Amino acid sequence: MKLQDKKVAIVGGGPGGLTLAKLLQLKGVNVTVYERDSNKEVRQQGATLDLHEESGLEALRRANLMNEFKASFRPDAGRLRVLDEQAIIKMDEHELQDKDQEDRPEIDRAPLRDILINALHEDTIVWDSQFISMVKQDHGWLLHFKNGKSFYADLVIAADGANSKIRPYLTDIKPIYSGVTIVEGNIYEAEKNTPKLWEITKGGKVFALGNGQSIILSAKGEGSLSFYTGCKVSENWVQESGIDFNNKQQVFDWFKVAFSSWSEKWHELFASNEIWFMPRPQYHFPLDQTWTTLSNLTMLGDAAHRMPPYAGEGVNQAMQDAFELAENLTCDHFPDIQTAISNYEKQMQARAAAVTKDTLQNTEILHAEDGLDNLLAMFTERR
Repeated sequence: MKLQDKKVAIVGGGPGGLTLAKLLQLKGVNVTVYERDSNKEVRQQGATLDLHEESGLEALRRANLMNEFKASFRPDAGRLRVLDEQAIIKMDEHELQDKDQEDRPEIDRAPLRDILINALHEDTIVWDSQFISMVKQDHGWLLHFKNGKSFYADLVIAADGANSKIRPYLTDIKPIYSGVTIVEGNIYEAEKNTPKLWEITKGGKVFALGNGQSIILSAKGEGSLSFYTGCKVSENWVQESGIDFNNKQQVFDWFKVAFSSWSEKWHELFASNEIWFMPRPQYHFPLDQTWTTLSNLTMLGDAAHRMPPYAGEGVNQAMQDAFELAENLTCDHFPDIQTAISNYEKQMQARAAAVTKDTLQNTEILHAEDGLDNLLAMFTERR
């Protein structure tokens, strides 16, 4: 095996990195995951995840984790309500008795992460390991972390997300701003703190569109409600706005102005202090991006092909990257590691380009002035 007696470092303990670690361990590879979170109990923010048959679910099948997934996924979490800006329901999948809930089953981020963590060998993950830099050493890399520790690896895989600090060691291709910025929020104990919107969400998802803007709600099994506001603003809006996103009142003041055409029913998002915010300008990489393959470094997930969330592909593409990379590195089809990585990268780049193109089309469609009509038409065509 090409990785025999090699040390593999995966930087980043998200679904992509953890899936890759599990798949490599099944082949007997010596792999370590370096994760910046202090421990596995750190809260996982963000909406629920719908796993797709050919990507996320396929990765779990290859990792022998489908039983664990079936015990943790949420059968009704994928049911969607489409609302206008006045919070009037325009489409309701809760009323569709024939909706196939197994098509793209939903799972919260924390349970998915727990499944993957618990499947790894003990001490696979080195917590509190925020990557700072790395230097070439022998045929591999010496990685340096904020905690002052350094570790050697023969092969490094960047799974450190959209703002990857490892990606620049492989390519200087910069991301392109999509034109949309999200303000992400998470409301804890939502049934108590935002009861009307919690009821509207009905344990599933809400897409609300109007005036070229969007609000997406996602109920989570532990009782919190995540939301994404989507607006077309300048690339530097986060800095230029002067908003302190740790200050709920400042974010609320912005919302009341930016979403002034929307019903005040949406103001309930800000009724509680049990809330967390994060602004997220949405970027993507060029559809034709390529780079020179190295023998000791590659990347997966958002580090390789970040994109907006409006096709639900982020986690799925990362998990597909993981099983394709694992297969290339451990099969007997290639003479050496560099050739195996090259084959993986070419396939991944082509696949990600197609998905990014579709995602950008969705982003534009949803944030057009007639975004609500566009979305309703998309669902009508699928039936």
